[in-house]
Amino acid sequence: MNTLLRTIDVELPIIQAPMSGTATPAMAAAVSNAGALGSIGVGPVGAETARRMIREVRAATDRPFNVNVFCNRPAVADEAREAAWLTWLAPVFARYGASPPNALREIYSSFVEDDAMLAVLVEERPKVVSFHFGLPSADRIAALRAAAVVLFATATSLAEARAIADAGIEAIVAQGYEAGGHRGVFDPDAPDDRLGTIALTRLLVRNLDVPVIAAGGIMDGAGVAACLLLGASAAQLGTAFIACPESAADAGYRAALQGAGAEHTVMTAAISGRPARCLANRITALGAEAEPGAVPDYPIAYDAAKALNAAAKAASETGFGAQWAGQGAPLARALPASALVAAIRAEMERALESGGV
Repeated sequence: MNTLLRTIDVELPIIQAPMSGTATPAMAAAVSNAGALGSIGVGPVGAETARRMIREVRAATDRPFNVNVFCNRPAVADEAREAAWLTWLAPVFARYGASPPNALREIYSSFVEDDAMLAVLVEERPKVVSFHFGLPSADRIAALRAAAVVLFATATSLAEARAIADAGIEAIVAQGYEAGGHRGVFDPDAPDDRLGTIALTRLLVRNLDVPVIAAGGIMDGAGVAACLLLGASAAQLGTAFIACPESAADAGYRAALQGAGAEHTVMTAAISGRPARCLANRITALGAEAEPGAVPDYPIAYDAAKALNAAAKAASETGFGAQWAGQGAPLARALPASALVAAIRAEMERALESGGV
């Protein structure tokens, strides 16, 4: 067993990605019970909701699991930009018999300033807490470590990974550009080299003495095996689990994922205000028409996107959802989470034994 798996007390080098809003406590528990590491994302919820989710996982498994938080910089409000964005979106709302909100809100807080969330995590002590969009302050890291929590953090570049290693984090999630959902970049306004999973994983393994978890475009056991051969300690899969019955994905999301549309994903900031990979749909097409700099800051922009999606869904249009998915989306399987873990394990072992896929 490798060092990372010993540290987190997990049998398989397979991690189910947190996927806030899609991964559920039931999914995390099923994955953990199957020998992998299940995860929940609590970035968009309040502290007490996070506590309830953690306890729901614990009620269904006695195995380790991961709780993911967002460490983005707090939003910078700009009333003029937000008003202009709502005006631009108004004709689309009208198409579905609705009006945009009068104003936009920062709909959730970053962990970097959420003392209540820190208190919950210290009190509940999940086996793993992972950071996305950067790192919290040293005192927050110290508080979690004092509670015997193992820490992961996402990197999209060697520079970000070095910052994570310097902070003493136990493992680095190497998020390739293929990955679905939000890019974990520390600074969304900085240049992004858009490194793929293979190149990024290999760079981190060669340059850092910290366990690396490969993420992005991995959908089956052959992909996990390939990542292990690159030197990763584990692989993280997200899109692979969206079609599972334990997923919170709605019917429109599932239909898009399992249809021809899964062959097309795009990176967009129009939904939330930060770059994220989504199935190509009506809202990504709308975002492509927006003027540079028009989208409000993250997560303020998300307030508008959620309202637009609700209006469209009320009119039976599902193409305005945040249908996050990685480039491997066409390989998704609609299996129960435990069965999917078992299939991935068998595929991984077969690939490692044969030396190929």
